[in-house]
Amino acid sequence: MPFENLLLEIEDQVAVVTLNRPDKLNAINPELHKEMMQVCRQLGEDDGVRVVIWTGAGRGFCSGVDLTAHRTESERQPRTERIDEYHWVGRQAIEIYRNLNKPTIAAVNGVAAGAGMSLALACDMRVGSESARFKTVFIERSLSPDSGLSFFLPRIVGSSRAFDLVYTSRFVEADEAYRIGLLDRLAPSESLLNDTKELARQIAFWPPVALQMSKRVLQHGMECDLEEALRYETHGIAFARRAPHDVEEASASFREKRPPNFTGE
Repeated sequence: MPFENLLLEIEDQVAVVTLNRPDKLNAINPELHKEMMQVCRQLGEDDGVRVVIWTGAGRGFCSGVDLTAHRTESERQPRTERIDEYHWVGRQAIEIYRNLNKPTIAAVNGVAAGAGMSLALACDMRVGSESARFKTVFIERSLSPDSGLSFFLPRIVGSSRAFDLVYTSRFVEADEAYRIGLLDRLAPSESLLNDTKELARQIAFWPPVALQMSKRVLQHGMECDLEEALRYETHGIAFARRAPHDVEEASASFREKRPPNFTGE
């Protein structure tokens, strides 16, 4: 389906979703947020897509919620009166982290602030250029963290660093972001997207069902005790073996000393 606020490119089993409001540093308004939810569901149902990259158009990744966006009468209500179960802008965390059953990578090409930082953290991995910058920003708006940041940030950088970044609302530049784990890889600005696509293609090479279950097993392991993690690993292996062609292909290619051809079947 056509989108007005984001771009979608699919090539070599890799989808690139580009937030496309560069004049607003790709700030999230209700229209963009709706399309983000739609593209997650579309890609989740597309068996031809094995890895999803999120990035931003222009010089920023995502500057957070668009505070200048036109608001309806209901949206002008006091914040405490319009917060729903997850708060509207936090639902992308549910779709990307929980419901999009494929590996996800954020290509952070500039500022990632507030809900934009949460968007990057909701992805499984983050590749950043030297222009990448993170900022929690919530405290500056007299707010506590939302949009999933309270869930992701301590898990990625540890609790004390999470407190530091939230309490100070300082910028974290690319080199520090890489050092503390906000970024997993660094790439030159001019090749950021191509380098991220190459990483995505390397991931997409592997059996898609096993990839999906690897994502779920790792996520589950962060939220349970060891006994439950072991139990869920067994479930994951059993589920991954529901793709008999790929199970056999893994063994056959090893025996025959040739590259495997995984189909997801």
